[in-house]
Amino acid sequence: MQDSAEAGALGDPSAGDASARFNALYEAIAPSLYTWAEIKIRPQMRGLVDPSDVVQEVWYRAWRAFNAANFEVESFRRWIFRVAKNVLLESFRALRGSDSLGGGAGESARLRRLAEVPDTATAITRRVARDEGLKLFANWTVGLDEDERALVVHLGLEDMDRAELALRLGLSEATLAKRWERLMSRMAELKTTRDLFAAVQ
Repeated sequence: MQDSAEAGALGDPSAGDASARFNALYEAIAPSLYTWAEIKIRPQMRGLVDPSDVVQEVWYRAWRAFNAANFEVESFRRWIFRVAKNVLLESFRALRGSDSLGGGAGESARLRRLAEVPDTATAITRRVARDEGLKLFANWTVGLDEDERALVVHLGLEDMDRAELALRLGLSEATLAKRWERLMSRMAELKTTRDLFAAVQ
């Protein structure tokens, strides 16, 4: 299911060219992407992999691939989180392959890509990185059990197909739906906006 911001930006002829459409979609999804990165990158890894850098790299990769994407068969949210998962996986692989000093050709290429990210995208990343509500929510997920955290990450943020996630977690779809409903009730107490999540009930 497409988010309302996504549907408007993709379907409205008045939205302008591809750049305007992409920027509108990215700005709407950026808080979700940053929160996802905060949750996925464990605190002990923060000195090596920074959530802001991951989100910037996602912008770069997604923008380059945007015109080739088919949003008739896949929502923008699901698509850009596939990009994000690839970026994060590559970051972790690069760490395993780097020497003690870090750097190397891969790191140089990454820094060149980040330098190409425009000021508007960088400003969005800086804004969400300063959002204490997002950090508090990411920290709150640390206290969740593994299945609950999977619901937040995969169902809420990534908008994974429910049947696929239920199979991955070894749950029925009905049980998954009940657990998500209970989790949403608990999250409501945090005053966390539902805008972070896909349009799931």
